[in-house]
Amino acid sequence: MSRSRHFFDYTVIIIFALVLSLSYHLFVFPNDFAPSGLPGFGTMLQYLFNFNVGYMTLIINVPLAIATYLLVGKKYAIKSAVFTLVFSSMLVLLEYVDLSRFVYHTENGTSIIMAPIAGGVLSGVCYGMVMRRGGSTGGTDLVAALVHRAHPEYNLLWVIFSINAVVAGLSYFVYGFEFEPVIMCIVYCYLTSQVSDMMLKGFKEAVKFEIVTEQPEELSKALMAGLH
Repeated sequence: MSRSRHFFDYTVIIIFALVLSLSYHLFVFPNDFAPSGLPGFGTMLQYLFNFNVGYMTLIINVPLAIATYLLVGKKYAIKSAVFTLVFSSMLVLLEYVDLSRFVYHTENGTSIIMAPIAGGVLSGVCYGMVMRRGGSTGGTDLVAALVHRAHPEYNLLWVIFSINAVVAGLSYFVYGFEFEPVIMCIVYCYLTSQVSDMMLKGFKEAVKFEIVTEQPEELSKALMAGLH
């Protein structure tokens, strides 16, 4: 039962790594905007210097995965590394595949906003499914895990928001000093966050925990000291 569960987990992770890499080639790269997280930096470098973002994601994620393996958790790090390896490899390999029949792009830009909408939704689905299998999409997620390890009292939403804000801001300068790529990046980030959040939480608005104990003061101190 345990082996079949692991096999299923890794199968899901690999499938959605393939889906996300395909999404980049169909919706992100042809429409000149940066996606969310650390891959956003790689996408901008690819745009400026023609250095494939697949190589960049590997360069970024290898040290992050090793640090996560040593400091956070082995299973989480391994599953994240598997996703990153498949995702990065497919980003490189798909450069040699003719996807022109399927690429979403409009020459006059009248429907270009649909690219970050479609890409953001797919990214959110991939993120949610991988997280449900105990892994992550790497990049920002691994940074957040390491920050949480050192400072569990920090709100990780602000860590992720800060990274995405920098990506959105830099895209103004990278893509010809225009606001459209900034807006497209924001739309992509927002939809990724909303869709993944919905997949992880479902339609629950809150979760309540009740602890019954005869030692409330001791428990309170242990929680504050141990978990900050």
